[in-house]
Amino acid sequence: MKNQIRYAALALGVLAIGYYLWHGLTSDSVFGWVGPQMALPIIALTIVPIAFAFTGDGIMSAFTGNNSSQFRNGVVGLGTVEGVRQTGVYLNEQPQVRIDFRVEGADGKVFASHAKMIVPLTQLALLRPGVVLPVRYLPDRLEKVEVDMSGDTSAAQEAMNAANIRKGFTTPAKLDIARRGIAAQAVVRSLSVPGEIRDGHSRLDLVLVVTRPDGSTFETRTEKFLPPAAVSMVQVGRVVNVHYLPENEQEVVLSLPVNTAN
Repeated sequence: MKNQIRYAALALGVLAIGYYLWHGLTSDSVFGWVGPQMALPIIALTIVPIAFAFTGDGIMSAFTGNNSSQFRNGVVGLGTVEGVRQTGVYLNEQPQVRIDFRVEGADGKVFASHAKMIVPLTQLALLRPGVVLPVRYLPDRLEKVEVDMSGDTSAAQEAMNAANIRKGFTTPAKLDIARRGIAAQAVVRSLSVPGEIRDGHSRLDLVLVVTRPDGSTFETRTEKFLPPAAVSMVQVGRVVNVHYLPENEQEVVLSLPVNTAN
């Protein structure tokens, strides 16, 4: 769509300027260069830059709320924000930003890339380094991605699950508990840090007191790999969300948000 709009604008510009030149060169009138025909190149010179500006990266997505046609069916990966800066372009007083990502693809390959998008001023502060966002990318063009705007949370969750299994943060069995298990709340009774680190995430050994739906409780142990910014969420006395299977209460899975405040 973006290229079609640009090609159409360029074609209009060439035709308009070409007709103006033809009219001026072939006219026998002294006013061959002056008259209504002057409006055509003026309109063309106005439309062409507008068309290119409004089909820039992130502009069309801001209007439609969807990814561009080029990336709409792209592969879903996980993009970790490494840097954000404004480009100087604004749409309805909202800035366009360039987001530098470290992307983990569906196949586990990690690559550097970037995206441009219009971000409301009220949400700009949320794009800080370390935040993880689902992105869509083209395997043969890794230098540019788009933040996934499809609203398909299942695709993003699958990408997250696959990445966590590869890194050893979870297992297929634990993911099954998260999908089928009973949602409950638990209180952190004790916390220890054995010193094991994977991909910048520290292993935490937790003792939890879980409350069943009927109000009774049971105690269990579990482990969780967390980034430093999320450790405060599982301090002793904190209430956390968990899932468990009634037939195996010793296997409990914590449910914590992906992005946490620093």
